[in-house]
Amino acid sequence: MENPTALPTFPLPLNQYAHTEGAGLWQVLVERVQADPFNLLASVLFLLAILHTFLAPTLLKLAHRLQHHHDDEIRRKKEAGHSIHPRHERSMPAAALHFLGEVEAIFGLWVVPLLIAITFTKGWDTAKHYLNDTVNYTEPLFVIVIMAIAASRPILQFAARGMALLAGTSPARWWLTLLTVGPLLGSLITEPAAMTICALLLGREFYALKPGMTFMYATIGLLFVNVSVGGTLTNFAAPPVLMVAAKWNWSSLYMLQEFGIRAIVAILLSNLVYFLYFRPEFTALATKRKQVASAHPDEEEAVPLWITGVHLAFLLGTVIVAHYPALFIGGFLFFLAFTIATSPYQDEINIRSPLLVGFFLAGLVIHGGLQGWWIEPLLGRLSQWPLLLGATFLTAFNDNAAITYLATLVPDFSETLKIAVVSGAVAGGGLTVIANAPNPAGQSILNKYFPNGVAPGPLALAALFPTAIVLLCFAAFR
Repeated sequence: MENPTALPTFPLPLNQYAHTEGAGLWQVLVERVQADPFNLLASVLFLLAILHTFLAPTLLKLAHRLQHHHDDEIRRKKEAGHSIHPRHERSMPAAALHFLGEVEAIFGLWVVPLLIAITFTKGWDTAKHYLNDTVNYTEPLFVIVIMAIAASRPILQFAARGMALLAGTSPARWWLTLLTVGPLLGSLITEPAAMTICALLLGREFYALKPGMTFMYATIGLLFVNVSVGGTLTNFAAPPVLMVAAKWNWSSLYMLQEFGIRAIVAILLSNLVYFLYFRPEFTALATKRKQVASAHPDEEEAVPLWITGVHLAFLLGTVIVAHYPALFIGGFLFFLAFTIATSPYQDEINIRSPLLVGFFLAGLVIHGGLQGWWIEPLLGRLSQWPLLLGATFLTAFNDNAAITYLATLVPDFSETLKIAVVSGAVAGGGLTVIANAPNPAGQSILNKYFPNGVAPGPLALAALFPTAIVLLCFAAFR
């Protein structure tokens, strides 16, 4: 085995870059590229991966078109008496394009050229060391486990019945409850778990009824923003907060005082405005819901209370050991064994979606770990209000946990600047699918309700208003 200490440090720690005293931002960036030209290559690949996510809906649309043409050709051949093997009924080009259009696969795919680039410029040993020893995969692994547990039938049934106590049978009240109470639960059960539960229930209660496209985008945009800020009532549930809480000595009480109350107000205001705008949509949804209920009455058997209790214990236990992969993965194996033993009261555990989300996040942290060379000096040169807006903008193109982590590396950050960078990071957490770790989970669950998947442009537009509300609430009384 190679000796890790003999390998060149990669990426170069930010505090080891030489810098000219009084240099401007552009000069600092040029000096850092000169110190290691790979910085520029890594950021170009990262930019291409981001552009790829914006092209994903177009690729899916093209894949559907190719498959449609292929289906027509297969039908003509069958009508002409030709025998077609079932494996040839799927168009290979359409399948390839569909894979390239899967948002959850994109960042993982772009790890391949990144790995090749590291190998050719730094050597294979450095590439292995970076992927295996430098990058921390705890968060992607945790999201896989928490998504699978939160999506289980006992947890969903428990959450749905709890929400029903507040929502009753009114679609409008269901919508308000899911987008208010659900995201705030993220401060207790973590944001990925809250996102999974909210997205699954929104899909069942609303998206399955095929509402208008504007309503669909508005709801997912609002969900992403609300979950991003809904985890700020404590110091352990939101990834961007978790990155700074220990370093800056921020307790849960501090989070509640500085962020939590403002987050609740922002969620309520955003929900109220969207609710008033879409009131006609709720009237139409109430009619559809009655028609569906009469045609397909809900006959789901109640899960015994003790089974639900065990599932809740697994969920809570996973949250408690969220920083210890060996413990929560081991616990997950016991959870799977329990679901098999109680299979009459379980649905099949859907592991595909959590695995894709984990793959997405793993690719994101691999790329994100090489972007500090330009993000850190940019953050360090901004004053309070530019920092608030700058962190919001940067979050849209890089995971908000990475933004706040890099902020901890900036020396002499005042308390005001610390609050500003975290406020901006959580405010911008709904603008894109890559802005906040739980977003890929929500998109993976709700993607099937959109004809060509969730498009980045309409998602950003839908999230823009609640993001502005959050910024105003976080900036108030500072």
